[in-house]
Amino acid sequence: MKETDKAFAEINEHRAQIDALDKKIIALLNERAGHSLAIRALKPDAQMGLYDPKREEEIFNSLYRFNDGPLYNDNLREIYQGILKVMKEMPSL
Repeated sequence: MKETDKAFAEINEHRAQIDALDKKIIALLNERAGHSLAIRALKPDAQMGLYDPKREEEIFNSLYRFNDGPLYNDNLREIYQGILKVMKEMPSL
């Protein structure tokens, strides 16, 4: 097998793994969204505001503790800022 063919085959293997991971990530994001919506519905009864900057910092700090790389903490923060923004903007059930 030529080196280019071998590299192409390895690329396809990695892409298949990424596709499988993306499927899992989507399922987990949807599960997370369900919990976020449940919390949002409970906050008025708990007399809590919808936005909690302290909780967001707790989330980021947890991410940093879980992070073994190769992503940097700043990368995770950027990704999760997008996730949290979407969660805040989701319509309630």
